[in-house]
Amino acid sequence: MTADLVVAELFGPTFQGEGPSAGQQALFVRLSNCNLACVWCDTAYTWDWARFDRAAEQRPMTVEDVRGWVLRHPTRLVVVTGGDPLLQQRRLTPLVQALAEAGRRVEVETNGTIAPQPGLTAAVAAFNVSPKLGNSGMGRDRRIRGQVLTSLVASGKAVFKFVVCDVADLDEIEALCAAFGLAPVWVMPEGDRSEAVLSRLRLLADEVVDRGWNLSARLHTLLWENARGR
Repeated sequence: MTADLVVAELFGPTFQGEGPSAGQQALFVRLSNCNLACVWCDTAYTWDWARFDRAAEQRPMTVEDVRGWVLRHPTRLVVVTGGDPLLQQRRLTPLVQALAEAGRRVEVETNGTIAPQPGLTAAVAAFNVSPKLGNSGMGRDRRIRGQVLTSLVASGKAVFKFVVCDVADLDEIEALCAAFGLAPVWVMPEGDRSEAVLSRLRLLADEVVDRGWNLSARLHTLLWENARGR
């Protein structure tokens, strides 16, 4: 059987740790490879082959094999993450369609630099879009694609989640929202340890309320620190 998807890991049931579905039981399908390189990335094993062994960190799986793994669990929410799953969207779309037809709610996480194709947009319940800020260590032209962001807004299925290191980052979010009509917005502290996440949550909370946005913790980090597969 032909291998269709390049998979980093399958895990769950666990809890969705971020964004509007935080706290809900979920299965995770983590696909390999990313077109960005954030300095604080906590899943660099999906793309940084200078630091990680590609052969050990990814495996080919058919759509049917991934579908079978998901449907062996009763968990309704399925989160497809990465890396960036839209790098594989031609092969991903049949999986999402099959899971949606089986009654699963499928959310796809993406960095907002690759436009989803109509078939994928029709099948997903939500795109959890995380445009990268200057704190990612990359130039704006690489990490911000205005036409892609506006197409995600137009889909009616996108929410926007920003990784924030400091209160000063919120002005950059404000400018992106004004330029591209991004809404609704979740602000999430950067950090792969509970102490850092809690500290930044407290630092950001009042300012996020004042700007009318939502605040997301990293529930999996608060519970299990930086353990993989949680």
